[in-house]
Amino acid sequence: MRTSTTTALAAAALLVSLAACTSGAPEPRARTDRGPAGSDGPLAAEAKDPDRTGPAAPVDGATEGGTLTVYLPVAPGPDTLDPSGAWSAPGNAIQGSLVSRSLTQYATGADGRPVLVPDLATDLGRPNSDFTEWTFTIRDDATWEDGSRVTAEEVAFGICRSLDTDVFPAGPGAEYSTHFFDVTGYAGPYTGDDPRCEDWDGISVDGQDVTIEMAVPFPDMDYYAAVMAMGPAPLGDASDPTRYAQRPKATGPYEVESWIPGEELVLVRNEAWDPASDPARHAYADGFVFRFSQDQAKVDEIILSGNDAGRTALSTSLGVGRYLEAADDLGDRLVHQQSQCVGTITPDYRKITDIRVRKALAYAYPYEDVWIAGGEVPDVTRVPAGSLMPPGMAGREDVQVDGEQITYDPARSRELLADAGHADEPYPITMAYNQTDPRASAMQEQVVKGLEAGGFEVRSIPVQQSIYSVWLDPDNEVNQALNLRGVLWCPPWPAGSALLPPLLAKDAPFNTAHFDEPSVDAEMDAIARLPIEQQAAAWGALDERILDDYFPIIPVGYLNQLFTFGDRVGNPGGDGASGAPNYKDLFVVQ
Repeated sequence: MRTSTTTALAAAALLVSLAACTSGAPEPRARTDRGPAGSDGPLAAEAKDPDRTGPAAPVDGATEGGTLTVYLPVAPGPDTLDPSGAWSAPGNAIQGSLVSRSLTQYATGADGRPVLVPDLATDLGRPNSDFTEWTFTIRDDATWEDGSRVTAEEVAFGICRSLDTDVFPAGPGAEYSTHFFDVTGYAGPYTGDDPRCEDWDGISVDGQDVTIEMAVPFPDMDYYAAVMAMGPAPLGDASDPTRYAQRPKATGPYEVESWIPGEELVLVRNEAWDPASDPARHAYADGFVFRFSQDQAKVDEIILSGNDAGRTALSTSLGVGRYLEAADDLGDRLVHQQSQCVGTITPDYRKITDIRVRKALAYAYPYEDVWIAGGEVPDVTRVPAGSLMPPGMAGREDVQVDGEQITYDPARSRELLADAGHADEPYPITMAYNQTDPRASAMQEQVVKGLEAGGFEVRSIPVQQSIYSVWLDPDNEVNQALNLRGVLWCPPWPAGSALLPPLLAKDAPFNTAHFDEPSVDAEMDAIARLPIEQQAAAWGALDERILDDYFPIIPVGYLNQLFTFGDRVGNPGGDGASGAPNYKDLFVVQ
């Protein structure tokens, strides 16, 4: 990390399982007139307020005190609390909202949609004319939980850490920092034995200014700056990755009191946090208790029964069997939250080389049966997908391969297989699923039934671990045997640049299809160099071309959420930027 002569030296799955990317149950679909009272939209690409300052505008009726309990049924929570490595959808929403600040962040606008505003930076960053350099000025009133000031050097060091893909292989830096920043072979502070990040010339500090140099034009850096990995880390041993993963030093309104991975995270007030330094966060509650891997039926009963345990609690999901009851009884305490996430299944492009077979898989996939098995609500928590780019993303085209929405049609699947020369024998498919997850097992059963009816022969391999740890490991023997995988992707900003390259660029970490077309890679690189006003439309056109010409991955569904809130949880609502509850603005009604 380069410094000036006047200073010293100084973000899915989103990984979530495929079980979280589909939905359905037919009964509620006929009752959409009794749907959730609240419906918060996703991030709009143009929603920015670079001049927003702290403190955040008060929430009407908010009171201080009390503890909020958040139930996350099935979701295991974060794998790490280190901001450089954290990349789970529920964990990032919690930590980024309450504990760990970044250069920029999201606030709730007057229309309920997220607005990009400053956080540790005084504005949204200042690019040069071709977006190959960005400068952020670090505010001088932000503090760590011990009261010491957050410095520009610490912010630069935190950004530098994101480049260390050996130490943080699943962090956002593995996909974005190493692609967009001018890395020039730099391995990271730990892998490169550079503990103070002195060997990376792509970042510099001058007073309160942090300047990052890009390898390619990156007009969306202000959005990427809202990822936690684009925030500070203490210099030296204080942020040793092994220890820091368990207990990061807080810069937000809450600090970690305790964490039992997969079970519980307890947050308490960070008394050193100054609300005047923060344009978007509040600290109304005394603390939060997050409980992971909960039984959905038990959580639904806690919230819907109205007993004392549920009055100051909220849940990040709702069982399909209680949907109509909740829609009738909860009113604005049942929130339907849209997101930017898309779930896919990914035929191995190296092994399933005929586009007709890939399309046959799309028609043989039993969408609603799989969704029902996953406990989702059709057309509410999951919406059938046509394009890869989700609704609300700038430049999105309403892509319909073959002219209409693909639905489960096993007869059409068999026709396509016959056209491809596979009429006599079922086409072999090998896939894996996480046997320890009851929902994944139930969904896999429906997948097998659907594919076999469509003319495929399915070999299902049970594994006793996260399915992503199989899909993303090229040396894994099970993974090497597969010809069908999946991925759910929740882009951290609302642009094609955050979605298509991670899923489709050659050797991208989350390209589980192993798609490799040089013309597509070249076009993605070319779009990054277009005038900024032309890029959104170009990404939308590329999305359509990829699906029409190659159909390398199958868009299954867009991910939405249902949140339920007890009657003493104030200001119930969702955050369209993260697809999670709006933790920043919640309070306990006294």
